[in-house]
Amino acid sequence: MAVQTGLDVLRTRTIVDCDTLDEQVAKKLGPFQDCTSNQAIAYSELCKPEHAELIVASVADARSLLSRFPNISVEELAVEVAMVRLALKIAPHIRGNVHVQTNPYYSYSTEKTIENALRIVRIFQHLHHGFEQSRICIKIPGTWEGMMACRTLEQAGVRTLATTLFTMTQAVLAAEVGCTYVAPYVNQLRVHFEPGFTDPNKLLPLCVLIQKYYESIEAKTQVIVASLASVYEIFALAGERHITVPPGLLEELSRSATAPGMQSLFDANVPVVVPPSNLSYVNDEPAYRIAFTRDLHGASEEKLIQV
Repeated sequence: MAVQTGLDVLRTRTIVDCDTLDEQVAKKLGPFQDCTSNQAIAYSELCKPEHAELIVASVADARSLLSRFPNISVEELAVEVAMVRLALKIAPHIRGNVHVQTNPYYSYSTEKTIENALRIVRIFQHLHHGFEQSRICIKIPGTWEGMMACRTLEQAGVRTLATTLFTMTQAVLAAEVGCTYVAPYVNQLRVHFEPGFTDPNKLLPLCVLIQKYYESIEAKTQVIVASLASVYEIFALAGERHITVPPGLLEELSRSATAPGMQSLFDANVPVVVPPSNLSYVNDEPAYRIAFTRDLHGASEEKLIQV
C-alpha cells in the first residue's frame, strides 16, 4: 500500500494547482488541475540555462509579430511570447487551464488591460494553432479598472482570474463581473521578495469567507487561494475550491508521510457572517472605491499597489 503524503491528503479536500511554470514540477508532483503564474515566476524560470534557446526564439517571434501589435515594444512583446511559450510547455502536464498575467503596469487602465489580454490569446494561437482557448485564463490585477476589463473579456469568451485580492469588496465585484476565478492572497507580495518579512495580517479567514459567500450566491466564480508561505497555511485552508502551491511547498508536502495535525478553518465551526446577497458595486464605482480604500484602514490598498 502506497504511503499517503501530505499532498495526497490535501487532494482529498481541495483541487491542487501548481504555482509555477516549471514543467518538471508538474511531471514529478502532479497531477495538477491548473498552472498559475505571474511575471516574477516567469522571470525565475527564464533565468534557468535550459531556457536560453526559448528566449532567443521568443525575441525572434516578437520581431516577426511586432507589425500586428501597435503600441508595444519588441522587448515587451518578447516577454509575453516567452511567458506563453512556458505555458505551452507545461500545458500537456496539467489537466486544466494555464494562467498568464497581463502587464501589471496596465493595472489602472481598462483599455490597455483588454488589449494586453487579447494579445496574449493571439500569441497562444500563433505559437500553437488549435490550442483550446478554453484552457487559457488571463490573470488580471484586481483593481477597479482590471475588473472592468474582466467583464468585457468574459463577455467575449476569454476566461479571467482577478488576482491580488485582499478584500471582500474586491471579491463581490469579481463575482458581479463574471470572473472565472479569483485569487485571494494570504500574504502580501512583500513576503516573497523581502527576506525575513512576515505579513502581520495574513488573510486566512478572508479566503474562507469569500468561498462561503460565493456558495451563498451560487456564483460561477471559483476561489484559487494564492501567496502561501507555509504548509500550516495550506492545511488551514484545506476545503477551499482550489489552492495553488509553489514548488518548494509542493516538495515539502510530497516528502511528509502524513498531513500535519492542523485543523482546517472549514472544520472549526466558527460562525461566518457572509455579506448580503444583494450587495453590489458593479454600477457604483464611488461606493466600491470608498469601501476598498477603507478596508483595514487603507492597508489593503497599500498591498494592491505592490503589484
